[in-house]
This record gives sequence, structure tokens and C-alpha cells, in this order.
Amino acid sequence: MTVRPLRDRRYVVETDGGTYVVALDAGTCTCPDHAIRDSRCKHLRRVAMEVTAASVPAPDQRVGACAVCGAETFVPFDAGGAHLCDRHAFEPGTVVRDRETGKRLVVVEVTAERADAYRTEEGRAVAEYPTNAEYGVHEPVVEAVYAESVRPGRSVADCDRYGFPASRLTRRGD
Repeated sequence: MTVRPLRDRRYVVETDGGTYVVALDAGTCTCPDHAIRDSRCKHLRRVAMEVTAASVPAPDQRVGACAVCGAETFVPFDAGGAHLCDRHAFEPGTVVRDRETGKRLVVVEVTAERADAYRTEEGRAVAEYPTNAEYGVHEPVVEAVYAESVRPGRSVADCDRYGFPASRLTRRGD
């Protein structure tokens, strides 16, 4: 069986016996077996297995592309903006390195806002800074604080946040 997601949160399941449409969240399938027995057919089970294996997006997700490498990734269904694949994503609290300065930073948030749209306190887009010229204007902005500014009595929340195009930051050791 081949399972392909549709744009309306349903799936097409192609088999030797026919092509059927499955609505996983509603628990329905267009196959005769489901219509006659009114129970979970093999097509519903197959779609559930593919979602569990992360081969297709869940009903609340859609296929997107990583803004850094273009790899396929699953994003929230109604999400706009730029997104990152698991390889390029950062979790809050991750210590990273700035490729330009070599300095260590602590990730505070990964936004869905592109570097050409995210505005700093100065009113400039992150992509407009000369040090960001080599990075994609389409990449999401990662907000981070300099690790050296975090010290006893001063938490990450007390530090100045800076925005960086995602590919400008790298995990330590990369």
C-alpha cells in the first residue's frame, strides 16, 4: 500500500485492489470493507502506522521544507513562516556557537519569522546586518543570549536577546 497525504488532512491509499481516501482523525475510509463493516479497515490501520513511523504527516501537520537545507519536514498544518528540520532546529537552552565570532550563545527561542522580516530593536531586519549577508534571508530567526552574560544571579531572561539567521548558529562540536 502506498500512502500519500492530501492538502485537506486526509490521505490517499493506493493498493492493488483500488485507491481509497482515508480521514484518520474522523476514522473513515472510502473502501467497501469500511462501508459494510463500519469498523477500522486495513487502510485506516496503514495510515496510522505511516503517521506513527513519521513517513507521512499527522492530520494536524503538513509537509514543509527546511529553510536551511530544503529537506522535507512536518510542520503544524496552519503554520506560516519559515521552519527547520530536526538537523537544523535548536531547542531553547541549547548552547550554540556563532559562526562569525566563535562566541557561545544560549538559544532562547526559534521563531517562524524570516530574517528579512524579523526586526531588531533598532528597526532593522536581521538580514540587513552586514555580518548576516552570507546567510539566507528566508531562514527563521533564532533568538539567543551570549553565554558570557549568564552568570550567578542573572538568568537568561535577564540578558539581552539577539536575533540570528538559523544557519549562522551551529551546535557546539559541529
